[in-house]
Amino acid sequence: MGWFPGYAIDLGTGERLNMAFGEDSWLGAENGKDMLWNPSSNIYGGVGGGGGFGGSAIYAGGQHWIYVFKNSQYEEGSENRMPAYDGGNYLWTNLEDNPSTTNVRRVFRACTWVGSSLLNEDFEMLSPEDGLIPNDVRIRLRVAKAYEKYSSATLDAENYDVAENYNNPLYRFSTSDVATQTNENPVLKSVLDEISVVPNPYYAFSQYETSKLDNRVKVTNLPEVCTVRIYNLQGTLVRSFFKADPLTTLDWDLKNERNVPIAGGVYIIHIDVPNVGEKTLKWFGIMRPTDLDNF
Repeated sequence: MGWFPGYAIDLGTGERLNMAFGEDSWLGAENGKDMLWNPSSNIYGGVGGGGGFGGSAIYAGGQHWIYVFKNSQYEEGSENRMPAYDGGNYLWTNLEDNPSTTNVRRVFRACTWVGSSLLNEDFEMLSPEDGLIPNDVRIRLRVAKAYEKYSSATLDAENYDVAENYNNPLYRFSTSDVATQTNENPVLKSVLDEISVVPNPYYAFSQYETSKLDNRVKVTNLPEVCTVRIYNLQGTLVRSFFKADPLTTLDWDLKNERNVPIAGGVYIIHIDVPNVGEKTLKWFGIMRPTDLDNF
């Protein structure tokens, strides 16, 4: 029995899984015969047999292969199959105490993943007392699995005596990283940079318009409450809007306060968000002549 400085978890069931590793005892110089999981950084080297690469022998870090075994007891409905983590007892019993062909097949029929390993040249393995691995790493493997009842406590998934959620798949997750933040002024101030007006520049047409008589642009990424004021370059107020709704956009029909279409040119759009801050945008538009065919 050796010791692997890590563990495997089935993310679908939450169970810890049995693991094993192997090494090549012919590669003593690559840490291949010391019963430790301590791969070297050499992929190949030297000249020799053994399935060489360009005349070189394959070292593969001492060939420290990693094996992960699934819980086959539930899938096959038999207690004489690989269980969830048992400290390697099932592996030891079938491969060391009674390594018959049948037992070897039972073990490796439960092997769900095999992978090799190589030491990064910039690191050195630690001593066994210090845990061997000089850093932490997490590997996620996605395996397709049917949505069905499952129990790690009993082979009969229809037995609900100790069941949670009637042995149906049960997932726990957190939205803390993506949840809406409220009353966070620093966050609100940073979001002011996302406010924009589209299209900009406006060349006589936008995809928001619904007819030949419709002229329209949108101010986007607005907060729930704000005041939008539009000025010409002389500083004259052209149009103002007070927004107090959950929509994140505001439509401007390119008309002034008296419902008269504006002239083409550059305009200043000022957004005032109470207790947060202000945002100023420059907008350029070219107006199209009225289409008299509509009258």
